[in-house]
Amino acid sequence: MKITIIGGTGFVGKALAAELAKEGHEILVLTRNADQKDNSKNCRFIQWLNEGDNPVKDVEGTDVIINLAGESINSGRWTAEQKKKIKNSRLHVTESILNIISQLDKKPTTLINASAVGIYGISNQKIFTEKSKETGNDFLAETVHAWENTAIKAYYDFGIRTVLCRFGIILDKNDGALPRMALPYKLFAGGTVGSGEQWVSWIHLKDVIRGIQYCIENERLRGSVNFTAPHPVTMKEFGKTLGTVLHRPHWLPIPEIALKLLLGEMSILVLEGQKVLPEKLVENGFTFLFPELKNALTDIYQ
Repeated sequence: MKITIIGGTGFVGKALAAELAKEGHEILVLTRNADQKDNSKNCRFIQWLNEGDNPVKDVEGTDVIINLAGESINSGRWTAEQKKKIKNSRLHVTESILNIISQLDKKPTTLINASAVGIYGISNQKIFTEKSKETGNDFLAETVHAWENTAIKAYYDFGIRTVLCRFGIILDKNDGALPRMALPYKLFAGGTVGSGEQWVSWIHLKDVIRGIQYCIENERLRGSVNFTAPHPVTMKEFGKTLGTVLHRPHWLPIPEIALKLLLGEMSILVLEGQKVLPEKLVENGFTFLFPELKNALTDIYQ
C-alpha cells in the first residue's frame, strides 16, 4: 500500500512512518525540509509548501493520506498571534492536501486527519463519545471544529472515506506532554495540579499507532473517532499513579492561580479537561494494549 504522511517528522508521525515502513508499505513523507532527511528502503521524503514545490506526481497512486501536521499547541504562550498561527497552520495544510487531491488522477481511498478531544469543550461531569453533538466554545474547541470542517471536504467533494482522529493526551517517554508532567516527580516535587478533579483522557503512543493502522484497514470506521484509552482518570489520580510508577512522592500541589499566571490561557491544557470514551474503536473490535493508566506508564518507564 502506498501511504502519504503529512507531519511525518513530528511526534506521532515519526513513529507511525517507521512502523508502516517496517510492515512493507511504501511511505511518502511530505515535508518542508526534504533535503535534510535520509530516504530509506520504504520511506521517501518529498519537498512541499515551499515556493515552486509540486508533489502531485509523487503523491499520484497513493492509497491513504494521513495528515498529522500543525503548529504545536505547546509551542509558546497563547498570544493572539500564536493562536492565529496554531489555527491557520492546521487549516492551511489541510486545504493544501485537498488541493493536491483535486489534481490526482487516481484519488486515495482514505484520508486520516488528526483532530483532538478538545472539540468537546471542558466538563468535570459529562461523558463524551463520538455521538456527543455539543462542541465547546473555547479556543481549542473552535480550532478543532474548523479543522474538522475543512478535512471532511475530502468526503463531500471527492467521496473519500475520511477519519477524524480525536486524540487525547498521547503518552510517550520522550515527547508530548508526559515528560513535562513527569519532571516535577523526578525532582521530588510532584503533586496535584489545580483542583485535581479535571479529567485526563489519555492514550499510549503504541495504541495511537495501532489505532491508525486499524482505521486504515477497517472501512467501517469513518467520521470522528476518539483516540483515548477506555479508562480516563482525574488529574489527581494521574499524578498519584505517575508518582507510584516513578517511585516518587505525590505531595506538592500546584495551585491553579500559579499556572494561570505562568501560562495564561494555555493553562487550560492542564487545568481543564473532559472525560472522553473511545466508543467507535471498541464497538468495531479494536483491542487496547494499554487500557489502564498504571500499565501504560509502567511500559513507558520500565
